[in-house]
Amino acid sequence: MQAMGLFLAIDAGGTKTTCLLADEKHVLGRASTGSVKLMRVSEAEASTRLRTMLTEVSAAAGVDLGEVTRTCIGLAGLSIEAVREWAEREIGEVVGGDLLLCGDEEIALDGAFQGGPGILIVAGTGSNFIGRASDGTMYSAGGWGPALGDEGSGFWIGQEALRAGFWAKDRNIPTTLLMKAGEFWGTNSLGEIVEKANERPGPDFAALTPVVVKCAEAGDELAQAVLERAGAELAEQVALVALKMAESGEVGEVGVAYVGGVLEHIEIVRQSMVEALKTSTPQTKVMEGPADSLQGALWRARNGAKSSVAQIRTNSI
Repeated sequence: MQAMGLFLAIDAGGTKTTCLLADEKHVLGRASTGSVKLMRVSEAEASTRLRTMLTEVSAAAGVDLGEVTRTCIGLAGLSIEAVREWAEREIGEVVGGDLLLCGDEEIALDGAFQGGPGILIVAGTGSNFIGRASDGTMYSAGGWGPALGDEGSGFWIGQEALRAGFWAKDRNIPTTLLMKAGEFWGTNSLGEIVEKANERPGPDFAALTPVVVKCAEAGDELAQAVLERAGAELAEQVALVALKMAESGEVGEVGVAYVGGVLEHIEIVRQSMVEALKTSTPQTKVMEGPADSLQGALWRARNGAKSSVAQIRTNSI
């Protein structure tokens, strides 16, 4: 009798890391920890968190990590050699079997479409958009960072809300945006808001997103307009990816999945995006609920799917 395979799936997100151990049919154990993203925490802290989590999932599943058939980890920054080396070393020293390294957006795409065609929106602090055609070719848009893009993201919302607030101030249009942003930042005047907004390095504009949402929920029309524009910006990037896929020969309905707090938690942004796509790109269909990145990593681990980073087509210079 052939032994069942054992598979380890890891989703190394920006704020937390989750994992599960499974056989070919059932999940055997789960564990989680804080971020292990090397751009956010030290290598020593990342390693400690990862190893502690792996010990916990091993105990929960009642499985020796040396018996694992294949591991898939999705994490940001794979283009950085130090990130790849760290992941390979830390996992390889305690976990047996093969290792698949994937971008965090790739496992989210597979969480929704399991190797099939579709478009994924990543809309959290920043934003990024990738699509996979039926032949496996990947297409992308955005992801250029807050200074150059990140349209519709939490950072974009916070920054655009302040811009809208000062635009309204110059025109004597009522809004609570500046007052509420000032209260959140602990400033005492418009001048202090301006000073803080122009600090170098700049402030975390994404932290203002909940403030903008509360203003909108309280009836502030300018705040509502900012959130609706965020949805329209996200829709525009989705439409761009869909156009690239159509030009390559992709036909028929295209599913659209999403991850990230902006679309998961801000209904006005999500609805604005959906309505805009109905007009601009009617062949797309936005899925209900966010994609499950950890399930995408498990699907890849079970199926041995290779990373498709090298196949992504971008606006290369």
